[in-house]
Amino acid sequence: MDITFIRHGHAEHLLNYPKELNRLHPGLTEQGKKQIVSLRKNINIMPHDTIVVSPTKRTLETVELLMTNEHNGAVISPLVGPRMYPQDPKFAPLGCDQIYSMAELSLLYPDKQYIDVGLEAWEESINQMNTQQFT
Repeated sequence: MDITFIRHGHAEHLLNYPKELNRLHPGLTEQGKKQIVSLRKNINIMPHDTIVVSPTKRTLETVELLMTNEHNGAVISPLVGPRMYPQDPKFAPLGCDQIYSMAELSLLYPDKQYIDVGLEAWEESINQMNTQQFT
């Protein structure tokens, strides 16, 4: 079994770095979209492959550009995505790292499937979880 980790293409919160890091739900820039289209030419995603994506706009846009028409789609989980280290509980999470809630996702992406393992990760994302819960 092969596992491939892909982040996302260049996103809007990096246009005026670091001033835009608190931008809520930044999407891909045109440059980011071109990066993903170029990446798609260099990787082989098969129709039966499982794609797990974090519930952020930039990652959802990335996976949409990576998938071909014959692919079955992706599943969304708040348990994937970057975890910042060291995670100091005194620091407020950046706006760009806020995930979509399940209610927002059901409106924006009604055809997507979700992985829900019963944790409260949908409320706070892995970047905001305390270390013990994350572990």
